[in-house]
Amino acid sequence: MIEEKLSSIGIKLSSPPQPIGSYIPVVQSGNLIFVSGQIPLLQGTLPEKYKGKVLSKVSMTDAVEGARQCIINGLEQINKFLGNLESITKFVKITGYVNCDSSFKDHPKVINGASDFILEIFGEKGKHTRVAVGATSLPLDSVVEIDILCEVQ
Repeated sequence: MIEEKLSSIGIKLSSPPQPIGSYIPVVQSGNLIFVSGQIPLLQGTLPEKYKGKVLSKVSMTDAVEGARQCIINGLEQINKFLGNLESITKFVKITGYVNCDSSFKDHPKVINGASDFILEIFGEKGKHTRVAVGATSLPLDSVVEIDILCEVQ
């Protein structure tokens, strides 16, 4: 089970973060689940280590960790919406936005924090397409934001 796998690496899903704008966190259309952009909130707050532009204020290590936390928050959203994570049959795509200066070129390395985590937890079901782009700012000055598209049965 997915929750057992998460638990084995010290992750217990809890209540997902509340939206910080005028949107809903999850929408289902047919067998597709769309998860709104997630930032690396912890218990409803954005930690200082995840605020600012990667490299000028946030280390690469913290940015990668933040991308992983975005996925954890997305899984919490899916779990609340569906009641479990076992219904996920495929991760289709993630889009990752990295708060950075125009000279930054390592967007894929930051978003690998999300992709590698999905693959670790979901194996074959976790193989997905991806976009990794830079942004001059993100909500709450977050270093990273990620949305998720997955298929369910």
